[in-house]
Amino acid sequence: MSLVKVTGTKLVRDTQSMALMNTDSNEKNEYYSKLRMIRVQKEEINNVKEEINIIKQDMQEVKSLILKLLENKGS
Repeated sequence: MSLVKVTGTKLVRDTQSMALMNTDSNEKNEYYSKLRMIRVQKEEINNVKEEINIIKQDMQEVKSLILKLLENKGS
């Protein structure tokens, strides 16, 4: 793999595949940091969704129990 610097940028070009690559490690680290942050946010969203679903199930159970109590009281 032979790399050639692209003038006026922090990029290099692989002469075999013609791919452009960024050689700035700070930008690379920032990119991976953003990816990690996005993953954490997605995980938090999924956790909140799961908690909401559990609360929905609990509320449905409470509603069902209240209806049973009201039916028994009316009898």
